[in-house]
Amino acid sequence: MRYITHTQSRRLGILIAVGVLSSASFALAYVASSTNYRIQVDSVNGGGLLSTSTSYRVEDTLGEAGVGTSSSATFSLKAGYQQMQDVYLALAPSGNISLSPNIPVNGGGAADGTAAFTVTTDNIAGYSMTVASTLAPALQSGANNFPNYIPAGANPDFIFTTPSASARFGFSPEGSDIVQRFKDNGAACNIGALDTAAACWDVLSTTPTSVALRNTANNPSGSALSLRFHAASGATNVQPAGSYVATATVTVLPL
Repeated sequence: MRYITHTQSRRLGILIAVGVLSSASFALAYVASSTNYRIQVDSVNGGGLLSTSTSYRVEDTLGEAGVGTSSSATFSLKAGYQQMQDVYLALAPSGNISLSPNIPVNGGGAADGTAAFTVTTDNIAGYSMTVASTLAPALQSGANNFPNYIPAGANPDFIFTTPSASARFGFSPEGSDIVQRFKDNGAACNIGALDTAAACWDVLSTTPTSVALRNTANNPSGSALSLRFHAASGATNVQPAGSYVATATVTVLPL
């Protein structure tokens, strides 16, 4: 017998549920645009500038009139350039993924799948991205599961390892904005500045794990990120046949 992981068709795979959350209001309209740029709000004033230090950043403006907060039973208006500054944040996912190839019940094997994302924001402070599993262990089929991958130490494992008599399921993020925990020096993780493909494996936990961080805006091109998932069964392991499914939630927040 053989089985595979899948998403909506219920094969051995992973279902990616995407969420975008924000503590700032999202822009639902804009005042001017071109092929590559968009102005969310504009203002008529007589001065102002952006000032920065090692720890802080302040943007001021002069000469505005008609500012303040107005509200009704249905709407709230914050008038003025500083009050109405909106943050644009977009997350474009690749959708559900399937791990492949098939993993046999006996004799061991491994399956891989990658979910691709593009995060775009005009927030000058940037964004953060986390991923979390809905269940523990993450990859399940009824009463059976692939145990979560647990790194040998405090940092992710550079190489995915599977005990001969066991099975494992883990993930690794890739992209220019990944956090230091998943960067490497070609041999170990959380050290160096490399992003070696298929390296730095971690547990897909129900507790959100930080995977990407950026401290500047990246519009209009955005940042390309991916989450690589890997399931493996050891050479002497007997893994019960079934359709194994995992659900992960990706969350992006403005900083």
